[in-house]
Order: sequence, then structure tokens, then C-alpha cells
Amino acid sequence: MEPALKNLTDASGAIAGRSLNEWNAAYAKVENYFHALRIRNKPLLGQLVLRVLEQAKLRAPVETGRSATELAVEEMERLVTDWFGQVLQASPTNSDQMLSTRGRLALLLADMPGRWQDQFLRPGPWPEEFVMAMRETFLLAGPDFQISKMTPRPLDLGPITTLTNLGKYPYVRMAAAWLLLALLLVGLFWVTHHIKNG
Repeated sequence: MEPALKNLTDASGAIAGRSLNEWNAAYAKVENYFHALRIRNKPLLGQLVLRVLEQAKLRAPVETGRSATELAVEEMERLVTDWFGQVLQASPTNSDQMLSTRGRLALLLADMPGRWQDQFLRPGPWPEEFVMAMRETFLLAGPDFQISKMTPRPLDLGPITTLTNLGKYPYVRMAAAWLLLALLLVGLFWVTHHIKNG
């Protein structure tokens, strides 16, 4: 990554007021995200990461309190969500998180990384087959989630409750069952040892 960013450095060796190490960390984070989306084409991957870092670099002098990694991740998410909005013809403004999540799922279901990797984050027009596959799998990725309410129900503990819910002394029956089991085991032990010795 360093050779690619060396061209962007100023006289002090920093980029937009941030150290080269900070930008290397941002590069690694963005590259890992694209790897998770199964982008394996190295030249394409490098171009995409540098595109994101270039946008983060423009924001860095203004947003001095934020790390290069934060800026790069936000720019990456914005870039990917906007692209999903264009390809899927869905508005990214209302539900950015849902569009991003379902868009990533649609990418994998449509096998974009295997069949159309060169189309990722590229401006349109895109091949019709690619667009149709993305839109179909986007619909398959599931409807919008809705908040639902679950009312608690009492736990059914099965037959154990009948042993404990009897009469004044709920544990007497259970204690009697355990005592009977213990006597049976003692009797079995006595019979097996008495026959063996006798």
C-alpha cells in the first residue's frame, strides 16, 4: 500500500495531516471489507481501496477529531450503499442499513464475485443479466423487517410439576420417589453380592 500512498504524501510524510501508518490501517480495513465481499481481482481491489481512501482524504482536514480508518469506513459504506441504490433502483436515503445489508446478500446470492466482479462499484450501464440477477436476489433477500412484540408465556416444566404441586408438602412425593429408587439400588446390590458370595 505504501507505494500507492507515497504519491499523496506531503513534505512531512503525512497524508492530510495523518501519519502513513494511520492510512495503512485504513487501507487494510477497507481491503478486508472488500475481501469479505469476495473481490479477489488484485488490480480492481487496489483501485477500489484507493478510491475510498481518496474520498476519506478529502474529509480528513475538516474532520480532525476522527481517525483515517473511521473516515475510510464511512466513505466505503456510503460508496457501496449508493451503488446498491443505483443497481437495485432502491432509495438509499430511507433505510441505508437495510439496503446495504440486503444488497450485500444479493451480491453473494447472484454470485457477483464469481461472474461479474468487474462490475462492482462501476457506474452504469451494467449488463442486463447482471442487473436482473441482482434485483431478483435482492427481492429474495427478504422483506423489510418489522418490529414485533412477544408476550411472555409461563414455562411448562412437564411432569416434574405434578410431583411438586401436590398437597401441603410438595416435596414429600418427590422425596419418596428418590427413597424408593435408593432402596431398589441397595436391594439390587445386596442380591448381586449375596448370590456371588453364596
